[in-house]
Amino acid sequence: MKTNLIPLFKVYMSKNAASAASDVLNSGFIGQGPIVEEFENELTQKFHNAKIVTTNSGTSAEHLALRLIQTPDTNTKQFDGVVMWDSKWPGIEPDDEVLCTALTCTATNWPVLANNMKIKWVDVDPNNLNMDLDDLERKLSPKTKVIFVVHWGGYPIDLKRLENIQNKCQEQYGFKPVVIEDCAHAFGSKFNGRYVGTTGNLATFSFQAIKHLTSVDGGMLITPHEKLYKRARLLRWYGIDRDDNRKDFRCENDIAEWGYKMHMNDVNAAVGLANLKEVDDNVISKNKANAHFYNEQLKDVKGVTLLENKPNHESAYWIYTIKVDRQQDFMHKMEERGIMVSRVHERNDKHSCVKEFKADLPNLDKVVKEMICIPNGWWVTNEQRQYIVDCIKEGW
Repeated sequence: MKTNLIPLFKVYMSKNAASAASDVLNSGFIGQGPIVEEFENELTQKFHNAKIVTTNSGTSAEHLALRLIQTPDTNTKQFDGVVMWDSKWPGIEPDDEVLCTALTCTATNWPVLANNMKIKWVDVDPNNLNMDLDDLERKLSPKTKVIFVVHWGGYPIDLKRLENIQNKCQEQYGFKPVVIEDCAHAFGSKFNGRYVGTTGNLATFSFQAIKHLTSVDGGMLITPHEKLYKRARLLRWYGIDRDDNRKDFRCENDIAEWGYKMHMNDVNAAVGLANLKEVDDNVISKNKANAHFYNEQLKDVKGVTLLENKPNHESAYWIYTIKVDRQQDFMHKMEERGIMVSRVHERNDKHSCVKEFKADLPNLDKVVKEMICIPNGWWVTNEQRQYIVDCIKEGW
């Protein structure tokens, strides 16, 4: 076995990040301050004036999204600020369901449990590893209040079909379920020419170490309208209005709704800002170029099945997934040849903490025995990607 593997993941860090972080560390102010605001402003411009709230992790953004769709006052049933699309949103009740994919990081689904909601598993589409929208449509019920989707590897789910399914639910049950997009894999991905996360849903992103854009750790939430945006800004920091004119700068005015400590700090924001300036040219474009090379070179290789690649689904290719015959033999061969491969995420439904939600997922049962991710990131050179292709073409 080779000891110098071609890595599956690697941290991208701008050469300017250390000095930017140092400037903050030496400024005497390292909490949430002007650099966080600047980072949010730059992200807002990139995503075309989206209503963006940064957080200390992508998982915090998931928690925040789920909290926002719950009424602030369950006694009075006042949904002002919670409404997504119309006044018919009924709010969240104890037995309501969140339709989820099991093929993702547990960071997607564990916040559902933490917010006292029930998971209902939806199978995966074997052509792209996103949620199977046919199975989703079959599983709609009066208890379906949330649809939680993941853009696997960066490949956008069909958001137009998803909108049609929301409309069907409204016709059948009188309300549209809320859609939350987990875009942790999909910074820079586009559907029909628009960035994922900007089409009217709640959307979460991760800036964890190995993502396209890293702030060491961090995340962001994109909200569909102003009321949710303002509420999210409050809830990420205990429910305190940081912009309020307080008489004593250490003593807050009345807190109407309790919140969390989920805000980003200026040190992380400084790193994120430095990397944001380079993410398109130095990370995403290179990931895509390597993936497009694989799309062409591997399309006719025996034992390899490529995933769907429709022109209006523009993936940022955080990872590059293929399906292979004899998965374990393939993994062993790649390891011998010094190429790191992995399925990346274990199916979430196998864990004992969610055994009460067990469901038959035949597509997932099959695909987890076939899927594998090969290195395609910005660090993979032209010579290395050719070597990877040659090793695959040799067979296993």
